[in-house]
Amino acid sequence: MSLPPIHMDQMAVKIPLGDRMLNVLYVKFGYFYHSVQEHSHSKTSYELHYIPQGQGTLVANGQRYSLTPKMLFMTGPGIAHEQITNPDDPMAEYCICFELTGGNAAPAKRTAKEHDFAHIAEMLIHTPFWIGQDTQNMQPLFHQLAHETSERLIGYVSMVTVIIEQIIIALIRNYSSNQPSHRPIQLKTLDDNRLVIIENCFLNEYATITLHALADKLGLSIRQTERTLKSRYGMTFSEKRLHARMSAAAYYLTTTALPVGAVADRTGFATLEYFCQSFKKHFKMTPGQYREHHTGGLNL
Repeated sequence: MSLPPIHMDQMAVKIPLGDRMLNVLYVKFGYFYHSVQEHSHSKTSYELHYIPQGQGTLVANGQRYSLTPKMLFMTGPGIAHEQITNPDDPMAEYCICFELTGGNAAPAKRTAKEHDFAHIAEMLIHTPFWIGQDTQNMQPLFHQLAHETSERLIGYVSMVTVIIEQIIIALIRNYSSNQPSHRPIQLKTLDDNRLVIIENCFLNEYATITLHALADKLGLSIRQTERTLKSRYGMTFSEKRLHARMSAAAYYLTTTALPVGAVADRTGFATLEYFCQSFKKHFKMTPGQYREHHTGGLNL
């Protein structure tokens, strides 16, 4: 099977890892028709090697390791290594070389992602050499990286950065043998949870929800609830509820054969007259005209 190459010769990719920076120097793909003599990298450089096909031998710090498909190894600062190919079944290799720089004092407060990436940086630093069978199914990530760098569609630079992040995370998961993270997840704030409650109420309870009931659900006073709605939506409670009811009414009129009176009842209006007045004011046409305009007179 032919494997796709990666085209990243001049692309700069930098990924913050806590208070450090992962700077991608190059990403390469190739076949080893000849062995690569012993060499090592600088004090801040790392090479991630992934073998999708072929066979060979890695010699690292004097130890020999067999290389077969889906083998993964990392050679960090000062790790002398040599790659010997099997001429009868030449190895293919995806290789990402990067620097890990920085290391100043950590900020007083980090997001959950910053904590994760700082932990990843520490694992990279404390694991200058690792070799093993890939347990994270990394090959599709390299194929996706090859596709993005070849096609260069809109947003490809962001996609490339995200894919390399995923490759680094998969590397660390291989290091840790799929051990679960002990870092607690970042919980939603109280404001986030309140926003979810508001969204659900106006989506599912538009016919019956009252300002007092919403305030109780949010654990806020009437005034605080109104202030929250005005801040989040630019509407009062009554305006927001009416908007939700009108959206529901429009849905029923165009997707069901319910009589207008039944639509008024389902959407929480006390009288048909009030529903029709509100609907015409909102949509600039009567419910019947709206149904005709949006269904072309088809029988629903």
